[in-house]
Amino acid sequence: MNQLRPTVAISTDFLESYAKIPKSQQKKVMSFVTKFRNDPYSSGINYEKLNDAADPQFRSVRIDQDYRGIVMSPEQGNVYVLLWVAKHDDAYDWARRHTCEIHPETGSLQLIQATDADENQTHIEQKEKVDVAPLFSLRDRELLRLGVPEDKISVVKEIRTEDALERLEGKLPKEAFEALYLIAAGSDVQEILQEYSPTLEQKVDTTDFASALQREQSLRSFYVVEDDHELEAMLSAPLEKWRIFLHPSQRRLVNWSVNGPIRVLGGAGTGKTVVAMHRARWLVRNSLSAPDRKILFTTFTANLAVDIQENLRRICSAEDMDRIEVVHIDAWVSRFLKRHRYPHQIVYEGNDQYKKCWDIALDTKPSDPMLPKSFYNEEWDRVILPQRITDEKQYLRARRTGRGVPLTRAQRSAIWPVFEELQIQLHQRGLRTSEDATQDAADLLESGNASLPYDAVVVDEAQDMGPQVMRLIRLMVQKSKNDLFIVGDAHQRIYRRRYTLSACGIEVRGRSRRLKINYRTTEEIRRFATAMLEGMKVDDLDGGEDEKGGYRSLVHGDKPLVEGFGSQKEEQDWINVNISSLLEQGESLKDICIVARTNELLGTYESALRKNDISCIRMSRKVADNRSQDGVRLATMHRVKGLEFRHMMIVAANEGILPLKNAIEKSEDPTENRSSEFSERALFHVSATRAVRQLFVSYYGNPSKFISEI
Repeated sequence: MNQLRPTVAISTDFLESYAKIPKSQQKKVMSFVTKFRNDPYSSGINYEKLNDAADPQFRSVRIDQDYRGIVMSPEQGNVYVLLWVAKHDDAYDWARRHTCEIHPETGSLQLIQATDADENQTHIEQKEKVDVAPLFSLRDRELLRLGVPEDKISVVKEIRTEDALERLEGKLPKEAFEALYLIAAGSDVQEILQEYSPTLEQKVDTTDFASALQREQSLRSFYVVEDDHELEAMLSAPLEKWRIFLHPSQRRLVNWSVNGPIRVLGGAGTGKTVVAMHRARWLVRNSLSAPDRKILFTTFTANLAVDIQENLRRICSAEDMDRIEVVHIDAWVSRFLKRHRYPHQIVYEGNDQYKKCWDIALDTKPSDPMLPKSFYNEEWDRVILPQRITDEKQYLRARRTGRGVPLTRAQRSAIWPVFEELQIQLHQRGLRTSEDATQDAADLLESGNASLPYDAVVVDEAQDMGPQVMRLIRLMVQKSKNDLFIVGDAHQRIYRRRYTLSACGIEVRGRSRRLKINYRTTEEIRRFATAMLEGMKVDDLDGGEDEKGGYRSLVHGDKPLVEGFGSQKEEQDWINVNISSLLEQGESLKDICIVARTNELLGTYESALRKNDISCIRMSRKVADNRSQDGVRLATMHRVKGLEFRHMMIVAANEGILPLKNAIEKSEDPTENRSSEFSERALFHVSATRAVRQLFVSYYGNPSKFISEI
């Protein structure tokens, strides 16, 4: 008898339980799931009815003599959902404590923990607190719209403290707990209702599981498997749920089809890069105009581009990857200009020839006005290069917004020869700064003498791009539907490049969104990291000020551990003790990362680890981190950007190192120094937000003022 191919879905809970069982058993489960997906009716599946399960739709399936899977098989429809896998007794116990239902208001499929004695006790405790007002003043209808199950409404209405709410996590559906948590944290109720209450065109059929699995709230916890390759990828890395399960707010951005550029802001850990990667895949599959057209995915640093390319391969097919070009922006500019026979050598800050040109130019600086050498470097970077100034007349009219040292017209004339000489020296040697080269590339595109194969550009870490780069990106694709997708967070600006999108020709009004939920770190780590930037004004990449409210983590854990020592040796011994303790707790070396401000410092900690026979891997700027290799990771604060580790150790957080003395004191301009300090704070903030579970911060001697201020 021929039957229609069934719909087989996997839940996040199944993947989490699968990740916890021994590797030898995982192979058996993988074999079973592949067989099950291809034919749930197979005689070898061995369905068993569970007489005492909380949900009559649950069945157990035999993995081997010891292990069982729990499957939901609704009476109506050709749908099967894999929910849990564990040893026989544990699997049956789980089935007694859970149900899987379609919410009558939101239409989402929900895995719900059945009411238990602890929950009833919480209900009683809350009722006894008659002198404390309920935490929520929401009507039953509003609670239903947020996804609260009908039988949990009375418990939710009696909650009087945030601690009581947190005790119900796991006993409420994810979307319901999340919405309530955000409201309790101060988010606007109407805004949350709009975010979490989907608009449905017809009344929900609570028996139609196939339709429920397609709704966006369901897709954050359940995924319909389409092919064996996809299934194998899921089971090979079950904890990398970002590849499959997206929050509805993230999924809307991925699938958002609009006439023009999109800007996405969000704090660290909110999944901006995940959204950008899924967006690139969506664009390839839905928005390219011809088979030979491509998507460009670019970011500012080489190591981020390497990591992004590696992660894109985990969610994209080989055919998708053939149509996504991933490259950091400086490399793109260099390649593009070389293809068009660019006659110059591009030089970057620190290049020896560039330094020689500066030395010669500075020999011409006047005695009046008396300005330090650092002033000329800053004026060149902040005024001359961005405005493409090539003669004295242009300089006399130039805007100097944000510069701390005012100059009269006569003073500008007096110092102009320094910049003129620098330009002459660069020209004579056939050199071009990276900023000038970027603008040359833009000129080439604007002239119509070059064409590109891109229909869209995805920009990650946009806060670190400069105005020259963003103008170039605008020229890379024609203004059209879904042309630019720009994600960033100025709180993480570790390079001092500011711009406004509108001034670069990128108009995002009406097409800007903000991600607010931190999925990476605990709330305790988020607060610690955010405190680094307390009192600092942060822009929104388009001339406005970024909002600080509403950014939350839903996970709680230990507070960051901050310790000071009398010597570096004592600090290193403490680090070794903590690593040993983590290993005793069952953690892996590859889940620990030690971060220092400079490479030189990092080397001293690497030597100390190796002397104690602790395996370690120094992270390279141009090589992706291979997590299959065991060993403590060592990285600079710049290198660790874009990564995450269960345990982060920020070391040598000393006075003079954080902020780095050379970075802060290289200028005599107070405005420049404030900007430099912000960059140093942002580096500390970024490093701290890489921690998933635990953050260690240590110093020897005097602590950094960043620590003292928290």
